[in-house]
Amino acid sequence: MRQVVMLFFIILFVSVVQVNAQSTPQSTPEAQSTPDAELIKQTALDYIEGWYEGNAERMERALHPDLAKRIVQKDQRGRSNLGQMGALRLVQLTRMHDAKDIPKEKQQKDVTVLDIFGNAASAKVIASDWIDYMHLAKWNGRWVIVNVLWELKPAK
Repeated sequence: MRQVVMLFFIILFVSVVQVNAQSTPQSTPEAQSTPDAELIKQTALDYIEGWYEGNAERMERALHPDLAKRIVQKDQRGRSNLGQMGALRLVQLTRMHDAKDIPKEKQQKDVTVLDIFGNAASAKVIASDWIDYMHLAKWNGRWVIVNVLWELKPAK
């Protein structure tokens, strides 16, 4: 069931990206080199590097105060549950995180800006142990992360 749900979201996501790419000039490859794309990438890097560094201020700077970070997980009976945390909890976890947990040479932080339209954007961050799909908004003149849907990578 989990694979069916994930496949559904992937197909939906790809469909939306394809429709946007056909209907908006912002979805062209050139949009990825715009000043907004660089600011979005920096916001995503503040988020992931802030985590790796245990830098709560950097993490907080990247987040909208009403952030929703979610993951679909299976319970003991195999049914899907939606795990969720907000900005405050993520900042607290970052503050408690030991920056030495993941050595610099093992820190993966690949950021891809997927789409930008007006004050809305989507990005993907591939980290060492998980992948984040983000929605960002231009809020009071700066890009912040509003939503994150994430998935753990399979154990090695």
